[in-house]
Amino acid sequence: MPESPSAARGSQEHPRAWRTLLSTGGGNALEWYDWAIFGTFSPFFAHAFFPARTGTLALLSALIVFAVGFVVRPIGSLIFGWYSDRRGRRAALIGSIALAAGGSLLIGIAPTHASIGIAAPGLLVVARLAQGLGHGGEMPAVQTYLAEAAPPRRRGRWASFIYVSGTSGIVAATMLGAVLSGVLSKPEMSAWGWRVPFVLGGVVGIYTLVMRLRLPESAAQASATSRVRLWRGLWEQRAACGRAFGLTIGGTVAFYLWVIGTPTQAVAAHRIPAAQVLWISVLASVFMIVLLPLFGILSDRIGRRPVLLLSSLGTAAVVFPATTLLARGPWQLALALLPAMLFLAPFAAVVPAVYAELFPAGIRATGSGLGAAVATAAFGGTAPYLQTWLGSSGHASLFAGYVVALMLASAAIAWWAPETHAIDLVAE
Repeated sequence: MPESPSAARGSQEHPRAWRTLLSTGGGNALEWYDWAIFGTFSPFFAHAFFPARTGTLALLSALIVFAVGFVVRPIGSLIFGWYSDRRGRRAALIGSIALAAGGSLLIGIAPTHASIGIAAPGLLVVARLAQGLGHGGEMPAVQTYLAEAAPPRRRGRWASFIYVSGTSGIVAATMLGAVLSGVLSKPEMSAWGWRVPFVLGGVVGIYTLVMRLRLPESAAQASATSRVRLWRGLWEQRAACGRAFGLTIGGTVAFYLWVIGTPTQAVAAHRIPAAQVLWISVLASVFMIVLLPLFGILSDRIGRRPVLLLSSLGTAAVVFPATTLLARGPWQLALALLPAMLFLAPFAAVVPAVYAELFPAGIRATGSGLGAAVATAAFGGTAPYLQTWLGSSGHASLFAGYVVALMLASAAIAWWAPETHAIDLVAE
């Protein structure tokens, strides 16, 4: 009796496993790098684009522009998700990385307010819109591609590579920030040092495009025989879209709280030396990278739901004690970030696989991308701004309570959601 497609694919590694992981992961790392450098370097370039504001007000202005990129993420997910479901995952991966890299290069070469006046922050917004559209399309395409290319019994392990590569991009951005902060003076960083990582990101994007041009189409997409109408498909899968949204709201706030908002606030508001903050962030991110595949493997064995619950409830438990440590110095910052990453890692490891497993092939990229992007735009993109604003006004505990509430909401969604780890994405 011939073996099923699931068994056949589960009995051996994908023949192009490493090429697939590196090609998709390289582009994903670059897009996360782009977003990380904006948050990391915003204290240095805020005054170049918003000179009329001082101190925290200039930083808040830059963080508003940071949040603007999230506003268009759902649009990017809708456009690229639809294109991915209709024309193929590979084409969407190429288009999304082109937009994101172009936005990074534009920021790196943009004239300042002193040169072109109000047009300078306008260019900054345009660049962020391009990055938002690109990243909104990147995530559903890369998540769906990897989940469909993975052997069924290793889908959690493969999907964890999305955040391994993404967090590696953040580590690269943070290390570059730490090196530049250590080598250049603060006036040099504010004058031109902040441009270096943006230009570098744009240049690396060209190489990433070449890598993705060589990717084959995923098996599930290539074998799909029906094309679902966009709005009809989304309506039929409204429950799955709601689950993707609910599972994301807690994890996205936790991610942007610890990975983006906390280092930025530590430098700008708590006056901890930038180089120290950035190296501590590198240590915490590397710790998370080590944990990600372990939680991915665990989810392949015991299911996605227990791992998601561990993340949501664990994060809810550590938010308040970790928040109280942030303003006390570099060692306290490290003590806060390490347990935070311990409980963020389970969510990051398994949620890309869960997104793909919630939807049928014909609407998979669109549905999973839209639900997650709306949640990220509404809650993740605003997290650094809310954290900085409430923290600077003496209401850090209010923001911590907000995070706890969202984590508990995601835990409730995970508890009631169906277990999906045994689903065959090709033979469904």
